[in-house]
Amino acid sequence: MKLGVLLVLFSDKTLADAAEYVAEMGIQTVELGTGNYPGSPHFDVDALLSSVRKRKELLKLLKDNGLEISALSCHGNVLHPDPKFAKPCIEIHKKTVRLANALGVKVVIDFSGCPGGSDRAKYPNWVTCPWPPDYLEILEWQWKKKVIPHWSKAAAFARRYGIKLAFEMHPGFVVYNTETMLKLRAECGNNIGANFDPSHLFWQGMDPIACVRKLGKTIYHVHAKDTRIYEANSRVNGVLDTKPYSDEINRSWLFRTVGYGHGVEWWKDFISTLRMAGYDGALSIEHEDSLMSNREGLAKAIATLKEAMLTEKPGVMYWA
Repeated sequence: MKLGVLLVLFSDKTLADAAEYVAEMGIQTVELGTGNYPGSPHFDVDALLSSVRKRKELLKLLKDNGLEISALSCHGNVLHPDPKFAKPCIEIHKKTVRLANALGVKVVIDFSGCPGGSDRAKYPNWVTCPWPPDYLEILEWQWKKKVIPHWSKAAAFARRYGIKLAFEMHPGFVVYNTETMLKLRAECGNNIGANFDPSHLFWQGMDPIACVRKLGKTIYHVHAKDTRIYEANSRVNGVLDTKPYSDEINRSWLFRTVGYGHGVEWWKDFISTLRMAGYDGALSIEHEDSLMSNREGLAKAIATLKEAMLTEKPGVMYWA
């Protein structure tokens, strides 16, 4: 496995400066943002698509710093009921698939999206309970009319370019847990899998290691990010907590730097289970810890992961 980072973390730097910066800290792979929620701070997607020279320059810049591209990310909401929001997300997703192919990258990361509750809706409607029965009717309509039709076509488009689509299981979107991840794959295509981020699963009260065992080889990419549940708040308000990210002291959960939600022993077990499940790719650090600077958070995550990582593939064991 290799240490990676979602490079939009350093959107204040040029690509050259950001690449040099993370390489000096021990990073080996980068996940590059191409638009939508993470933005595309380091390059122009259209310019890269239209220029072989610019693509070669990008790859050389990274190679000169000892870096590889683990994935391209375009997290958005292609199923948003407002066409003014959804259409750009869809276009960026398609461009990202084409760019990944042109750069020799195999994985594109996105969210599954969330439709509204009807064709008249203005905002997404994330269903979280089965009663009153209206909610189940909404859920059935979403999957039948919006989710399956869109992602079946998008998966077929990605297959033509040799690309795997990796979705984060994230609250607020139709794919948010193991079951919905596997449902989308079963309905829409076997090149759909997971960008596995344990922080979103901790937040929901799930066991990420059990989820790794269930998902197995459908894990195409991994985010290294932690979550801490603060029981003084969660005992009172549960974990469906919508307080602003800035209200840390009162929220039930916080995204934390690797090692600050769960210690190195947990991360050792997590990484070992990924290996057992057949994953040997990047551990891409996504820093969203509001209590630490970007540099400090990245440095602490690297230190924890270096202690926990399995860096060599196992050999054959012979018994006497």
